[in-house]
Amino acid sequence: MNSGGPIVALKGLKRTFEQGGQRIEVLRGVDLTIMPGEIVALLGPSGSGKSTMLQAVGLLEGGFEGSISLVGQGAETLASDERTRLRREHLGFVYQFHHLLPDFDARENVVMPQMILGLSRAEAEARADSLLTSLGLGGRLTHRPSQLSGGEQQRVAVARALANRPALVLADEPTGNLDEHTSDAVLGQFLELVRGEGSAALVATHNERLAARMDRVVRLKDGLLHEGTGS
Repeated sequence: MNSGGPIVALKGLKRTFEQGGQRIEVLRGVDLTIMPGEIVALLGPSGSGKSTMLQAVGLLEGGFEGSISLVGQGAETLASDERTRLRREHLGFVYQFHHLLPDFDARENVVMPQMILGLSRAEAEARADSLLTSLGLGGRLTHRPSQLSGGEQQRVAVARALANRPALVLADEPTGNLDEHTSDAVLGQFLELVRGEGSAALVATHNERLAARMDRVVRLKDGLLHEGTGS
C-alpha cells in the first residue's frame, strides 16, 4: 500500500470502440484522483461510459490509453498476473446485480475471497460474520441467495467486496436494482461500512440524490470528467 498518496490517479484515460464501421470515443481523456478514505460519486446517464471507466480502474479490461495508478503502482503496463494480484489485494467490487454464488450461503460467499488470499477458514468466517452482522444479516448467515430478499442479497455483496479490506471499492449502480426505500437503506449501510473500514470508493450512479450523500461528485459527460453535480 502506498503511504499517503492517492489511491487512484488517472491521467488522460481514453477508450475508443469500433462499432458498425464507426469509431466511438467513450472516454476522451479522463483525469481523476481519489485520496485514501474518500468516497466519490461518478454521475452520468446510461451509456455515458461510467461502467467503461470502472472497468479501467478495476483492471478488468484492456484497450485503454493513458495512465492508471493504483495504490502508487502504475497499472497499465503490468503483466496479467500482476494485474490480477493488484486487483485481488487492493480492490473490491459491487455490481448492480449481486452475482453471489447460488450454491453457497451468505457466510460462504464472503469467506471465499478471503481464502483465495490465503486466510484460514476460521479467520475468514470470523471476518464474514462480523461484516454480515454489521449489515443486519446476523440471523441470515447460513441462508443461500435464493432465500434472501434483493436488499439482503446486495448487503451480502457489499460484505464480500469489503472482506479483504480493499483500499478501493468500485461500485457500479450498486442499488440500481432495488426499490427506492431499500436502495436508500442499502446505500446508507454501504457508506457507513466503507467509511468504518477506511476504504476509498468510486460509486457509479445516475441518481443525483444518492450521489449527494458521498464526499465528492464527478460527472462523466461527452467522454470527459467534470467536478460537481451541475449538468
